[in-house]
This record gives sequence, C-alpha cells and structure tokens, in this order.
Amino acid sequence: MKKNVAVLMGGYSSEHKISIKSGEVIFENINKSLFNPYKVIIEKNLWYVNDSNNKKCKILKDDFSVNIDGLKIKFDIAFIMIHGSPGENGIIQSYLEKLGIAYTGCNSFTSELTFNKNNCKRKLRQFEIPLADSFVLNFGDSIEIDKIIKRIGIPCFVKANKSGSSFGVFKVDKKNDLQNAIKNAFKFDKEIMIESYLDGTEVSVGVMKFKNEIKVFGITELVTENDFFDYEAKYEGKSKEITPANISVDQQNAVIEIAKKIYSKLEMKGFTRSEFIFVNNIPYFLEINSIPGMTHESILPKQLEKIGMTIQDVVNESLDQAVK
Repeated sequence: MKKNVAVLMGGYSSEHKISIKSGEVIFENINKSLFNPYKVIIEKNLWYVNDSNNKKCKILKDDFSVNIDGLKIKFDIAFIMIHGSPGENGIIQSYLEKLGIAYTGCNSFTSELTFNKNNCKRKLRQFEIPLADSFVLNFGDSIEIDKIIKRIGIPCFVKANKSGSSFGVFKVDKKNDLQNAIKNAFKFDKEIMIESYLDGTEVSVGVMKFKNEIKVFGITELVTENDFFDYEAKYEGKSKEITPANISVDQQNAVIEIAKKIYSKLEMKGFTRSEFIFVNNIPYFLEINSIPGMTHESILPKQLEKIGMTIQDVVNESLDQAVK
C-alpha cells in the first residue's frame, strides 16, 4: 500500500515564495508509483491542501490529516521543504515528533541549533572548525560602535541571527554605516550577529548521508556582482555559480574534509548545503542550510547534475531514510 507524503512548503518567513518553488520541485520528483504525494502549504493562520477545484482543504493538526472530496487522508511521511520558520528551526519537527510521524531531514534539536548562527558556531568551536570572529547583540542592548569596531574591524557583516537566503544580512564598509545596519538587521530578528569580514573565495558544498556514506555532491564557487552573495545574487541572476569550483586540489580536499566533519559533528540528516570562504587556503565556515533551496535556480540541483545524479535520486533516498 502506497504511503501518503505531505510535501510541506511555504512557512512563516521571508523565504515563503522560495520554499513554494522548492516544494514544487520535490513534489514533481517523488516516485508516484511508490508514494501518494500532496502539496501542503504552511501559512501562519492556515495549513492546507488544494483540492481538484483549487479549494483550500484545511489540515487537521490533531492527527495531521485532511479531508479532500469527502475522503479523509492521513499523512504517513512529511517531506519538509520549508526554508526558515517553522521548517529549519525545529518547530515543525517537534510537532511531527509528538505525533510519531516520520519526516525527512534533521531532528528538532539539530534543526534549532543550525538555524541559530551563533549557537551553531559555538558548537563548532569545540571541534576546531575555522570561524570568523563574531559576537551577538540582543534587541535593547547598548550599542557602542567604537568597541564593536575595535573587536571586529571594518569592513564587517551584520546578520540577523536566525534568518536565511541572506535576508537581514548587511555588509558594512564604513563606521558611519554600522548603526544603520544594526537597526535594519533588528527588523528581521531580535538577536543579531556582528561578524568580521573574510576576504577570499566563497564556496558552497552540498553534503548528504547517501546510502550510509557521507557524500559531497559538489563544490560551487560563488562569484557575485554585488558586495556579497545576497538575495539578489542568489535568486535574481546577479552572480556566477561555477561548478566545480576553480580551486586547487589541496583546497578541494580541505573543504571536503571540513564539510563532512561538520555534517557528522552536528549530527545532520538529509541533504544540506554549507558555505565557506577560503582565506590563505583555509576554508572558514560561514553557515549550514539544513533545508537548502531545491528550485531550478538553486545550487544543489546543479551540483547533482554535474556528477550524474538527479533530484529524484536524492528525494528517493530522503524518503527511504524517513521510512526507516
């Protein structure tokens, strides 16, 4: 008997539209001979599936089911493709865990940890992972610009601590711009991270435990027309993504080793994407995406194509792991 799969997409964050596009791609690549997939749209006030007449059918949260055309459908598996909250911060995972429903990707604890940039970096410091200098400001803290610059330097980055797709990230090149960047970052999160600027080659590494082996799908060099790899660069064509990256064999080996180590030490599951910047041939870790974009413009699908794999390969493996 085929299992019912809820492809969760949307969410509560600025990445809602991107998540919908990612979810559509996942839905298209689920093996329909093995599973019955449904597109489940997650919004703050309503979780729903559209029926054949495009009518919104409300998800019943007490048992994660839906009534469509008079038939009650209970979901067996959730394929989580929600970027940002509540998909990458552990909220949806906690809900599914309480109901005993299988799902793809990381558990609630790991999801919450990796979504919080500061906590993730704090964890990785234990394992001697190269990291940029940084510290956290909470909304309402006193802001002493001179002390910040003395500690972090200029240029620097101001980042919303819990955000994705470069929303709430600002590069600061002049002292006079720092106060405004902090103010703008607080619009995205009540906790922000100020991080020293690393000048070097930026790469993105796709990693997944595939067939019981931690596998690197590819290393992509990110070359942006903008000051950094921001939303416009990621999704609106203001960048070049070079796969495989134009880096030395030693650099490739170094970043593969560190990317696999991070995946293992953070106890990641499912397909992920981690970002690094090379400074003096050392790959400095920036962040890890526990639910990376899977749109046709996204990095990971392009990496898969280069090594002769398909999105369907990854989708099938993700569902197999969830079932197990």
